[in-house]
Parts: sequence; C-alpha cells; structure tokens
Amino acid sequence: MDMNAYLSMFIDESNDHLQSLNENLLKLENSPEDISIVQTIFRSAHTLKGMSATMGFEDLASLTHEMENVLDLVRNDKLKMDSFIFDTLFKGLDALEAMVQDIIGGGTGKADVTAIVASLQKIFHNDYQSNADNASEGNVPAQVQSASSGVVLLDQFQSSILQQAIGSGQQPYYIRITLDDTCVLKAARAYMVFDLLERTSEIVKSEPSVQDLEQEKFDRSFTVFVISSLPQEGLSEQISRISEIKEAIVTPLDEESLIAMTTAPAAAASEAVAVAEPAKAETKEVKAAQEKKAEPAKSKSGAAPAAVATRTIRVDIDRLDLLMNLFSELLIDRVRLEQLASEIKRNELTETVEHMTRVSSDLQNIVLKLRMVPVDSVFNRFPRMIRDLAKSLDKKMELVITGADTELDRTVIDEIGDPLVHLLRNSVDHGLETPEERLAVGKPETGTIHLRAFHSGNNVFIEVEEDGRGINQERVLKTAIKNGVITEEEANRLTSDEINMLIFAPGFSTADKISDISGRGVGLDVVKTKITSLGGNVTIHSVQGQGTKFSVQLPLTLSIIAAMLIQLGSEKYAVPLSSIVETGVIKRESILNVHGNSMIQFRESIIPLISLSKVLESPDFDESAEEETEIIVIRKGDKWAAVMVDEFIGQSEIVLKSLGGFLSHIPAISGATILGDGYVALIIDPNALIK
Repeated sequence: MDMNAYLSMFIDESNDHLQSLNENLLKLENSPEDISIVQTIFRSAHTLKGMSATMGFEDLASLTHEMENVLDLVRNDKLKMDSFIFDTLFKGLDALEAMVQDIIGGGTGKADVTAIVASLQKIFHNDYQSNADNASEGNVPAQVQSASSGVVLLDQFQSSILQQAIGSGQQPYYIRITLDDTCVLKAARAYMVFDLLERTSEIVKSEPSVQDLEQEKFDRSFTVFVISSLPQEGLSEQISRISEIKEAIVTPLDEESLIAMTTAPAAAASEAVAVAEPAKAETKEVKAAQEKKAEPAKSKSGAAPAAVATRTIRVDIDRLDLLMNLFSELLIDRVRLEQLASEIKRNELTETVEHMTRVSSDLQNIVLKLRMVPVDSVFNRFPRMIRDLAKSLDKKMELVITGADTELDRTVIDEIGDPLVHLLRNSVDHGLETPEERLAVGKPETGTIHLRAFHSGNNVFIEVEEDGRGINQERVLKTAIKNGVITEEEANRLTSDEINMLIFAPGFSTADKISDISGRGVGLDVVKTKITSLGGNVTIHSVQGQGTKFSVQLPLTLSIIAAMLIQLGSEKYAVPLSSIVETGVIKRESILNVHGNSMIQFRESIIPLISLSKVLESPDFDESAEEETEIIVIRKGDKWAAVMVDEFIGQSEIVLKSLGGFLSHIPAISGATILGDGYVALIIDPNALIK
C-alpha cells in the first residue's frame, strides 16, 4: 500500500487534531473538573495515534500513546490535573507539532522526546511531584539517566533483545561513562570505549548515537546498553583502565527495569482503523461516558434524529487560483457582451446576455467564497502562545479576541500569521508591565491585550492593542538620532505618530536588554516589510502610560469586486463600492476653508474634501472652473472624507489586475482593470486617501 498517496490527508488531519488538542487543553486548564473536555481531548489523541501508526510515524504514535495513557487516568477519575501535568501535555503537543512540521518539510518525523516521555510515564505511574525535578522514573534505576538528565528509553526491539539475553543466561548492563574535564579528543576516547566493549560484549544501544559521538556532539558523558558475560566489577574495571575516563558506572538490568524503560509499542492494526473510522475506534468506556453525558434529543415520534454527516472536501489552493483566473477572464467577456448588446439592441441577444449575467453573478459569489477563510484559523493559535508567555515572564494577562469570524483571502491568511505573532510577543514582553508595576500606577494587575479584526471597505483591519506602558517617544527620538536613522533637525519636525513609526526602522531598538521573546523594534522592520509585500500597511497609536495599538490594514486581494466607475478628465477610474457611503453633488460656494484645508458639511459633521485630480496629478481636469462638482463620500473606520470627481459613469463588476512595480509611488492606486470597451481603468484605494 502506497502511503505517500495519503500523506497530504494525514498532514491536514494531524494539524486539525493538534489545533483541537491545544484549544481543548486551554479550556480544560480553566475548567479542570470538566470530564467532557477530557473525553474530547482523549478522542483527538487516540485518532492521531492511530493515524500516525498507520502512516509509519512511530515516534508520533509512541508519544501520543503516552499522552493518551495520562488522559485515560484523568477521564476515569484516577488522576487529578495539576500545573505539572498541563505543562507536560503542552510540551508533548509542541513536540508533536514539530514532528508534523518535519514531515511537511520532507523529513521522517523523528525526534528525541525522551525527556517528555519520561515525564509522562512519571505521571502515569503517579511517581512525581509538581516540581518533578528530582522524581525518579518508576522502576528504572536512578543511575539510568542520559547525559541531559532525562531517562534513557529503549524501543520494543532493543528491549526484547536485552530480555532474551537474560533468558539465555547473559547479563544486560547499562553503562554511563564520564570523561575527564581536561579530555581534548573526546571522540577518540569514545572510540576506545566502544572498541573495548565490542571485544567483550554486544552493544545494543548508545546515547548519543555512534555518529554523534564520532562528531563529538556530546558534552562529557555518554551511555551504552550492552549484553555481556563479564561480571559487573570486571566490566567497570576494564573501562576505567582507559586513560582520561573519569568515571564508569555499570548498572545490571533486570526484566522489570527493562519493561519500565521501554517506549510504547507501535499501535496495533486495530488502531489504524481510526484513520478512516475514528468513531469505531473509540473504546467502550468513551462511548458509555458520551451516552451518559448527553442523551440524544428525540423527535416527536420518540426516535433519535439521524446524525448529519459533514460533507466537505479539501481542495488544492492552486486549483482555486486557476478557477479564479478563468472566471476573471469570463467576467471581462461578459462585460464586453453587455456593452455590445446595448449597442446592437436585439431582444434575443439582450435576453441571453441578461440570463448569462444572472448565472455568472451566482457563480462569482461561489468562487469568491471558496477562497475566503475566517481569520480565526490564525487567531486560534494565540491563546496558547499568550498562556506560555505569561508563565515564562511571570506576568498576568488576558487576551480578548473579537471579530475572529472576519473573512480574508486564503493567500493573505497564510502570510499574516508570523507578523501578528511578533506584534503580540512584542506587546506582551515590552508593552505590558509586571503585576507589581501595574498595581503601583493604579492599574489592575492583569494586563489586557485586544486582538481585533474587522472589515472596512475592500480591506480588513487587524488591531493589536494593550494597556501597558506605551512608547517613550523621547527615548525613541534619542535612539533614532544616535543610530543615524534621522537627524536632530528632522526629529524636530516629526509628529507624534511619525515618531512612533520610527520603531519600524531596520535594527531599531530601545530595549536595555534583548530578550529571546522580543525587543521593541527588533524585527519590527521585518513585520512592516511583510505586511507591505501583501499590499497592506501598518500604523501605531500610543499614549505613554496607557498603552499601544498596532493597526494592520490588509487588502482582501479578491480578483473580482463591485466598483463605481468615474471620469476624471479623459481618464476613467474605478472606486470599490464597498468603500463608498454615498454619492452627491456640491456647489463650489458650500466648500469651507479650515486652517487652509477644504472641508464640507456632511450629516451635521464637518469632513475633509479631497481633490482626486491633485492626488493623481491629473493635468486635463480643472475642478476649480466648475460651479458644482460631483463627490463620493468614503469611510475608513470612524473617519470620513469626500472625494471630488468629474462625473459618474455607473456601477460594474471589475477584475482586479496587479500593476507590479508600475505606479508604486502613488499610494492611491491599488491596481487596474479592463473595461468592457477594452480600455484600462486604474483602481482607487479609498483607504489611502484618508490620513
């Protein structure tokens, strides 16, 4: 059976289960007595184990098996969750995610999870304390430890060889060798030890591996499992004769200790069924607990309704791109046909084109929705991250997520995760104060981080806001001048927002100490570069002592939008309909002048009036010569503005085409489109017009 054919499915399913495990573990941490959450976690772990075993990823299956053992005790009320168990399970999840990522990158999914497995087995045998630093491993001799102080484990094959040796009258040993601190040629000493052992014993396993020992990838100690007919003292004495050997501890092993050191066997064939039928792979206890927890609702006839199957398929993103491009071409031809039908004026042609328009409009909505993904797929990884950062920094914080159902194009979703991770880590590390600092200035000891997403016109805005220290602008200016980012003369002319934006300069940092979590400004230039490459923008608003808000503006990057076509002199432009509040006409005499800026009255408010011809430097349209002018009222968040245009042409469905590097110096232009008459019209970005 060719497992490569199922690899893509395995990766997708594994990521789903890992995300579910993360989310439900966080829920369980807040409600540790809720057994229903444990049941959900157990089922995800059980299914993941079966999938991994079927695909031949034994390390994944073994680690998941150990996690499953612990969860089984919890769900059967034989073990109470505590902070050590939660931390260990989260570490296990991190290791599982790393192995899946290795598989995605073409690796084998293998990893050294000895320490995590040892911790899980301690929990399973109830042989640990909450700090668990010095707890011993079940029946494993205390001397049997790796150089990293984790318990050394054997796989099923190695364990069976050692156990068979006992049955045949030979003695298996665990040997820990420590070299002198002055030893220079560590690899040579290791070779001499192995040369001796190969002449007197059978080597079963070494830790680190022989290859790592040859390349001196170890500190001062290494361990070996051997089968020998020599007595314990004789073996120890022979090894100790080798020069520069500081210590050689030889520990005899029995069957009980070998069993305790053996990792979980690969899942049996019945476990593999869980890939295709996870529901059937559940144990009787799980089913009984489910039935007891929630009886199914019954219809009026008394019969339980049939379960509704989830009818979904996974589609390669390249196929969606191809579908979008083909439909874009179809739309251009449709607009052209509509124009021809209006010129020819034949009923049969007009009716056919109208029907095609209705059908293609429905098709268009389906195509667009296929590519849209809720930002929740990115946001759902952050609660776990904030939880871990709070523990490592010893800070109290709460993450409040709003607008997670806001949809964004899949291509943008795939790219925006890393910039948001950096902004959040930055806010946690250098934005929020410690509980003591917050109480000293009259703030609640728990800091709050808001992560918001919302639509505005043809864009999505994502905000990261915290109620921490805020940006020290005086310090930012001094650092910027010192690092040569700006001159003192330029610094005097900067506005408050422009000073804040200095932290996006390459390599800029005001941190006294660079942490491994973040440094305000360290890497923020990379964040800005990534967002800009997506056609977006990032701004900062900060008040010292009150907090900082990062606002990220991203285009939907849809290929097809509804737009208002306008005329400006001899040129045609398109404005996304989603950004337009209303259109109108104003008289020249109603334009107000406020501190040198043109304003108009709109709905009992005074809003700016923007000249589109000046923004675009249009030479063949003089708006000052007209007695009255058409305007488009646009909105960006809570900000409004009116834009003067020459005349309106009408509404149309347009296909967005990227201009690449052309006209990149004009921020108001977001792309171009081909009209029904074959002419090209530039697309206006209304959000760039509102400062």
